[in-house]
Amino acid sequence: MKATDRNDAALQLLEEIARDPRPADAVISGFFRSRRDLSDADRGEVAELAYDVLRHHARLTWLLDRRGRPATARDRLQLFLAGGAIDHPDMPDDVRGECPPWAVAPLRARFGDAFAAEMAAMLMPPPLDLRVNPLKATREAVLADLRRLRLPAEPAARAPYGVRILERMSLARLPMLKNGAAEIQDEGSQLVAGLVDAQPGERVVDFCAGAGGKTLALASQMQNKGLVVACDVSEGRLKRAAQRFRNAGLHNIQTRLLSSERDKWVKRHKGGFDRVLVDAPCSGTGTWRRNPDARWRSDGFETLPPLQREILDSAARLVKPGGRLVYATCSLIPEENEAQVETFLSLHPDFQLMPQQAVADSAHDAYLSLTPARHGTDGFFAAVLTRAGSERPSS
Repeated sequence: MKATDRNDAALQLLEEIARDPRPADAVISGFFRSRRDLSDADRGEVAELAYDVLRHHARLTWLLDRRGRPATARDRLQLFLAGGAIDHPDMPDDVRGECPPWAVAPLRARFGDAFAAEMAAMLMPPPLDLRVNPLKATREAVLADLRRLRLPAEPAARAPYGVRILERMSLARLPMLKNGAAEIQDEGSQLVAGLVDAQPGERVVDFCAGAGGKTLALASQMQNKGLVVACDVSEGRLKRAAQRFRNAGLHNIQTRLLSSERDKWVKRHKGGFDRVLVDAPCSGTGTWRRNPDARWRSDGFETLPPLQREILDSAARLVKPGGRLVYATCSLIPEENEAQVETFLSLHPDFQLMPQQAVADSAHDAYLSLTPARHGTDGFFAAVLTRAGSERPSS
């Protein structure tokens, strides 16, 4: 593909993203479905160029404004291709870090002197992490398959089933994604699922299952034995997740469509589960390098903490005495993380916090706290809470 053709396609894609209210990854998928003329390599180049422009949205807009030029998709692309995303001595720190106004204060409070380093890490393209499905393959076998494909890869630093591919490439080259031997999942997300410590034969709930990535990890931890219930308020997400479950060869998963976090199903199953994961809807600040458009679509942040409190309070009813409740977000904002756990514990004296040391350099030993700059993962927070009673020993 010639550079001019790549740039033209990236411009068409950026203009479509600007018009469409859906997340950029959904728009990009639809765009490529209509462009059968593009090879896998072409699609990778076009998508990466579009993502690069999105990652530097604030910088490019600020520089164009200084020059008295409109900040259209075409202008941003042209300025980026001309090297216009470089620093400027007068550029404010929040613009340089691509940090939207609503997130500046809480993230500065969270990171202090490390604010600039964390925001800089958000401008880097994310790695491609896989989680090996132990029901179909071993990590060593997947690494050997990648070597045969001449793709540099290594075991993940912390996740026991994780593999990190060290080169940008077309996903069509990965047969393990087609046969269910592996799934795309950031190492941080894998570590969060690991904290649930789901055991074979147990009853487990993924309360906000979404696309089902963590559900897959939980069900494979359980070796296809026991029950995992994947809950969500979106029927479409659950249907897409169910297809992933079948592809992975997992038959211990049921899906449950909820009308809200207070669905009557929760009351009927009070105290009926050994483990409950609440991967709460959040600002997504920890995934900005992977979803760069999300930082400019996060209107209404103030509605999220009350919703998170409601979801956590309701899901806790499902945990049996001695059971485990894991609260997690892909956010870096304390109000969505530590503050939620502290509020929950003050209202639920029958739960206690289980300290975590899975990542030695986490900011607080009581929690799992991951960031792109310190750990090379997406940003994640997780707290493990146990209900009064006799819990099984952790594996």
